[in-house]
Amino acid sequence: MTLQPAGSTVQYRVTWLEMTHRPKGGWPPAPLGMDGALLRAETPPVWYFLSLYDAVGRDYAWEDIHAREHDDLHDWLQSPDVALYTLMQQGWPHGFFLLDWREKGVCDLAYFGLVPEAVGRGMGTWLLRTAIQTGWDRAGVARMTVNTCSLDHPRALAQYQKHGFSVVAQEDRSRVLTRDRDTSRIPE
Repeated sequence: MTLQPAGSTVQYRVTWLEMTHRPKGGWPPAPLGMDGALLRAETPPVWYFLSLYDAVGRDYAWEDIHAREHDDLHDWLQSPDVALYTLMQQGWPHGFFLLDWREKGVCDLAYFGLVPEAVGRGMGTWLLRTAIQTGWDRAGVARMTVNTCSLDHPRALAQYQKHGFSVVAQEDRSRVLTRDRDTSRIPE
């Protein structure tokens, strides 16, 4: 096990990306053997979002959201311009995405990912393409945005670019981990 303990300082690079045209090709077909469902959470409680956030992001140092006030998170999740979708298969969440249309003309893919047990099973590309199509499906969207960082899955940036996002900015940062990070579970 490779452990970065809480209190460690980590260096990373944040990359912001955007897409200014809906990609051609339409809605993706479900992967072979996928018998699950993509469900939109109606008025999701904060604990539900945080459980998905932690399940997907624990190995990638997703910690920032825990610094936000509970009431702020609640209001954000209840906004009619924010949508949380969960990929359910075999009775448990395999991944999720959260879209945020609060800025006029923009859809931000605020969160996206699979739980570690679902990575490598052919669902990531389908889920990402579905998130993109869902984001563009709302009237008035002229631009879609997403950001990632070098602490995320090693293929995250390439996947976003492969699916039509272009890099618009990058910034090097550092942070102090608030929780232990097990990097041995991160695929190469």
